[in-house]
Amino acid sequence: MAARVQTQDFDLTTELSALRANTPKVGAVVSFVGTVRDLNEGEHVAEMELEHYPGMTEKALEEIVAQAKSRWDIFDALVIHRVGPLKPLEQIVLVAVTSAHRGEAFDACEFIIDYLKTQAPFWKKEQTPTGARWVDARVSDDEAMAKWAQR
Repeated sequence: MAARVQTQDFDLTTELSALRANTPKVGAVVSFVGTVRDLNEGEHVAEMELEHYPGMTEKALEEIVAQAKSRWDIFDALVIHRVGPLKPLEQIVLVAVTSAHRGEAFDACEFIIDYLKTQAPFWKKEQTPTGARWVDARVSDDEAMAKWAQR
């Protein structure tokens, strides 16, 4: 289980290969990659800057992954979250999970990204034609997370 916060980009093929390397019991690898959109709330986004609290953020990510591991029969999980200035189309986050079967991996991956969106201490600021603005939490993210309390 690994959680990294970094400024540099990541290579999906390299990361997934490393996650499942030499583990023949893996029958499923599920991954999610989040990217920067060029439009948000009707405005063009030229850049998004992500800020975080070093140390605190990594610990929060590790706790989210540990929760997923305790809820589902997964072998391994990886979270990579980028910080700093990012342009549209750039990768922001990777969540990847391995397990024997796809159902466990899909559920754990979705759980991790839902919790990451609401529980991890990241702050996003977008640069738009009308100036910089902080991105507020979305009700839809809270609703997505709430479903896991019922499962």
